[in-house]
Amino acid sequence: MDHATPLEQALHVARALVLADLAAGEVADADVVSLVEDSVTHRRWWVEQWPEGVDYLAGLVAQDVKDALLEKYGRWPLCPVCTHGEPHALDVEPELGPDPHWVCSEAGVKVAAIGGLGPVLGLR
Repeated sequence: MDHATPLEQALHVARALVLADLAAGEVADADVVSLVEDSVTHRRWWVEQWPEGVDYLAGLVAQDVKDALLEKYGRWPLCPVCTHGEPHALDVEPELGPDPHWVCSEAGVKVAAIGGLGPVLGLR
């Protein structure tokens, strides 16, 4: 029997979605996975303070990891839509809301749901 609370289930889903995107971009090494775990720990505390935010966890964890990667390694995930100009990272939208997506702000398009970069990057 699964005794995971709704919070724990939401954290596991957020972790899995972000890890899927990291794996799709071939950047899911141990140091980067540690960034995901740090975010999940922080967001557990955050949603305990604001339980209504549980639906926002996937987008928040994705944004946390994106920000941490920028500080340590560079932009991630790079936009697969724009083939001209300077490489740029995708953004998470909505910034605070359910059903988060990776979007290209320059082209103004949704690229993939959080956790769905694999097919966009040519992975199954």
